[in-house]
Amino acid sequence: MNNLSDDDDSNDDKSNNNYICSDEAVHMAMTLDVTYIRGSMAAILSTLQHTSCPQNIFFHFVASAAANTSFLRTTIATSFPYLKFQIYRFHDSSVAGLISTSIRSALDCPLNYARSYLANLLPLCVRKVVYLDSDLVLVDDIAKLAATPLGDDKVLAAPEYCDANFTSYFTPTFWSSPSLSLTFANRKACYFNTGVMVIDLDRWRDGDYTTKIEEWMELQKRMRIYNLGSLPPFLLVFAGNIAPVDHRWNQHGLGGDNFRGLCRDLHPGPVSLLHWSGKGKPWARLDANRPCPLDALWAPYDLLKPPFSFDS
Repeated sequence: MNNLSDDDDSNDDKSNNNYICSDEAVHMAMTLDVTYIRGSMAAILSTLQHTSCPQNIFFHFVASAAANTSFLRTTIATSFPYLKFQIYRFHDSSVAGLISTSIRSALDCPLNYARSYLANLLPLCVRKVVYLDSDLVLVDDIAKLAATPLGDDKVLAAPEYCDANFTSYFTPTFWSSPSLSLTFANRKACYFNTGVMVIDLDRWRDGDYTTKIEEWMELQKRMRIYNLGSLPPFLLVFAGNIAPVDHRWNQHGLGGDNFRGLCRDLHPGPVSLLHWSGKGKPWARLDANRPCPLDALWAPYDLLKPPFSFDS
């Protein structure tokens, strides 16, 4: 099934279309929808403000085919008139039948799975891309992250967290199955967050990794082997076989857990990227006048702040 199509009324002029295949381009990918547009705008602004060569940044935005892409495009182009970008339409139907109910409804959105289809969506000349979630801000040059070496055979790079309880990401059904539990037998499998990844699209295409991820999703439909959304299939396919990235590039979990979204502190060490993964989003907490301390670090990038206050 074709799960993609370029946006019909593209914003790009000829120079943008030519630049998309330039060796100088630093390619970024991000999903785009009305619900998270405020976060996306903050992520774009922070990326451009902290990179030494903003003219080299090319954003690839993936939006639902049912979305109002004209509104999304206008919102971006109005604030960033010189930004090089392309919008791709993702057909929800291609993945909807594979999605199992997870512990948080926001994780079940088909667009949340678009990261598994970037190799199909983006032009073949785009050989490497940095995928970013919409609930983060950069405080360092994204070109440094994009230059992460992937070695001779690694498909993706991301910060690993080997202190996390890896077994908790899968159900007792998974671990009690002799065949399934052997999935990680010859790997030092560690948790990694899929909200910040450097992906070699050539190697992804050559290995047909989209199909590998879909196969695990199909198994999940038959027997529940995990409880989260798009993360576990990535762990099943890649955990223990990714290129390392310094933890500074994903200070994640600032949105709290998936249930209560309580405030959290930064992890020890330097910071290049702040990521509000979890239930609590900084724009929602700021609007409700119940911000966490670290939400003040997101606020300066908030281009779509409502022109009114909730103060009583």
